[in-house]
Amino acid sequence: MMTVLPSNNSGEINFANDPELLSDVLRPYARPKTQYLKSATVTVTGDLARAEGRFSIPFPCYIDDTGHLNAVEVTICFNQLMYYLIAKCVQERSLAAFDAWTMEDYWAKQLPDILIARYGSSFKRPIDSADFSGEVSFGGFTETNRSRPVLRVDMPYRFWDANGGHAEGEVGMALVDPPGMAVRAA
Repeated sequence: MMTVLPSNNSGEINFANDPELLSDVLRPYARPKTQYLKSATVTVTGDLARAEGRFSIPFPCYIDDTGHLNAVEVTICFNQLMYYLIAKCVQERSLAAFDAWTMEDYWAKQLPDILIARYGSSFKRPIDSADFSGEVSFGGFTETNRSRPVLRVDMPYRFWDANGGHAEGEVGMALVDPPGMAVRAA
């Protein structure tokens, strides 16, 4: 069920947290305690969108507790929020970049065809991993078509906590063989 939050009259469309979609998006994170994203909202403005989420990592899934958010966890949190952002945009048919996608396309492509091609991060101040927030955005879309069609997406992100903790970066995503992009003849 779609819940649209009130707009701020700037042409934004706001989508409230969708627990059912979030549960489906996080299904690949079925290992104990790896579903770090607890809720998320999506805002669409024109041809771009962003998602903001709340996270909690009671203890890391691969190491003893460090007491702060680390690079591995940032990547996992980025992935979870990015997957939700794309799924919500496909579900709501809210962005032209995903007009040709169906939810069945999304589920089929979530793991094998939505790839991190470039990753950068900067940690400004330690973040309390027990309770923090994050945001991922679509910075722009570029179609490429060499050996196969790819939709490249620049995605800036940031994470923060109530105590001034802060990390940020940008990820270059590659959406391989996206619906609606045909293979060019050689």
